Amino acid sequence: MSLLSLRKLTLTTDVAAGGQRLPADVLRGIDLDIPEGRMLGLVGESGAGKSMLGRMISGTLPPGFRITAGAIQFRGEDLNQMSPARRRGMLGRQIAFIPQEPLSGLNPAMTVRQQLFEHLRHVGIPAAQWEAYACARLREVGLTDAQGMLARYPHQMSGGQCQRILIAMAFCGDPALIFADEPTTALDVITQAQIMRVLADQQRRHRTAVALVTHDLRLAAHVCDAIAVLYAGEVVEFGPARQVLDTPLHPYTRSLKESAPGMDAPVQALRTLPDFMPGLGDFARLRGCRFASRCPSRQAACDEQEVPLLPRGGERAARCLPSIPALDAPQGGDRAAFQAMRAAPAAADEPPVVTLTDVALSYPGQARLFRARPRKQILQPLSLSVQRGEFLGIVGESGSGKTSLARLIAGMVAPSAGRIVYPGSQAAAPRTSDPRDVQLVFQNPDSALNPRRRVGALVTQILESGAFAAQAGSAPARRREIARQLLASVGLPPEAVDRLPSQLSGGQKQRVNIARALCVTPRLIVADEIVSGLDVSVQALILNLLLRLKQELGIALVFVSHDLAVVRYLCSRVLVLHQGCIVEQGPVDQVFEQPRHAYTRALIAAVPPDSAGQAWAPGPPCAAAA
Repeated sequence: MSLLSLRKLTLTTDVAAGGQRLPADVLRGIDLDIPEGRMLGLVGESGAGKSMLGRMISGTLPPGFRITAGAIQFRGEDLNQMSPARRRGMLGRQIAFIPQEPLSGLNPAMTVRQQLFEHLRHVGIPAAQWEAYACARLREVGLTDAQGMLARYPHQMSGGQCQRILIAMAFCGDPALIFADEPTTALDVITQAQIMRVLADQQRRHRTAVALVTHDLRLAAHVCDAIAVLYAGEVVEFGPARQVLDTPLHPYTRSLKESAPGMDAPVQALRTLPDFMPGLGDFARLRGCRFASRCPSRQAACDEQEVPLLPRGGERAARCLPSIPALDAPQGGDRAAFQAMRAAPAAADEPPVVTLTDVALSYPGQARLFRARPRKQILQPLSLSVQRGEFLGIVGESGSGKTSLARLIAGMVAPSAGRIVYPGSQAAAPRTSDPRDVQLVFQNPDSALNPRRRVGALVTQILESGAFAAQAGSAPARRREIARQLLASVGLPPEAVDRLPSQLSGGQKQRVNIARALCVTPRLIVADEIVSGLDVSVQALILNLLLRLKQELGIALVFVSHDLAVVRYLCSRVLVLHQGCIVEQGPVDQVFEQPRHAYTRALIAAVPPDSAGQAWAPGPPCAAAA
């Protein structure tokens, strides 16, 4: 029996187009069913409409958005016909939500006890049972020190612990439906696997229906019963989870699968999509298939007619013309060229671009009365070197020391012990003397770019000071030409020099960051989680761009990531960090295919397999997390 049914649901807003306001369908003709006690995956990239579906169900639409067609049936009642008061009363009791950001989902000024008790009051649990009920729920999600957790504030816990508390809170009162909005986006691979096991375990224990919003098709296929793939406000494919992953019917679903690197199949060039997903401003003028402009199998009919969600046998459906052919496999010559691009650099007599010898890092701990101030050891003594043209991956879970090591290599902080050597210089200070030694690309492109400066000025900013200004010339026309060349090297159009960061997409901003790092042609780039927040199609573009720059410029790269599949695709050598120690290192294929350390094996086991038919056993569902 269907618990929640969406029938021909259309969400509309007004957008400016040609000097007038025109209606645009943000979500169009949504038909979905979530049966009781089942988990439905809502898969798609940013802007597909996944989170907006949740806001429609909860009745918390942004101003200016309105439902213009269809119905939301919950246990046979149309939510749109309910009074606002009654609909608000259902939230938490019958329909609960797990937000995307674990830290922002909790009140920083309240303890876990205060927040849980407030929620228990809302869902109708008697006050005398609050303490025991809260402790039982926390233990169910793997927080064994339940009493200790109740006394903590959100800032005193890890992201994984905060997410477990939000899951426990959502299941309080045994709601019939939970809408989980990207609950693992900001988490490392081991914590992500644990959280998904906790969510699936709770869903089975309480027989609760769950709508899981995610951009990870493989993850959804391993934990969900069915998957709906969304693109530009439409469901483009629906079916049993395993079938959608292993035999996708829609070109967009196939592109999603082939844009994401895997851990099992031989590494081959990722398929990339041209252009970007249409946005609000495009919906008013679009006719026909919304994916047509990016579809590798596009036909004339795709631009002329709106394609309905067509049955494809069994429980499957796809919003695509039956005559659309399957995507071609990469050609042999393309595979050979890609493998040559990805290969480790040949041994040469050149010195390494950077060498670390017995380098350690520690910070002063909390001061204590009448006692010496202790030091907190972040990185144990380690040694490594990076050759010209080598791509070195650094992996490990949150808190393992990856970012600290990256900042050391980039010269952002000074080591507590040991020595860092660049070609022709020795850096004992927090900054190498020559910016051409190393450049850093930050994780968050928004915080790394000055929102008030144009892109052309941002990518050539280093030319404003020192000897670089004299070499490049201070004439605006010369700097503008350099900026255009840099943007072209990362695949951005020349007109981007005059745009502000707010006028760019997330992937475009990250390309601007890379272009800025290339301005002085450094020998080494340190990239700290630069693709972790990007959609898989944009991620594929950035990864292929880095490989091309390696081939053209011979630049070395230190690539920090929690995504092992990305590191396997991009890097020739990998270093595994755990609690500030290197526990394993070597050629990436050897380390991932024949791991020797138990921690490396745990990291690999936490990655969802490429095929839904393969068993995924990342560990016990409620691993110790207290």
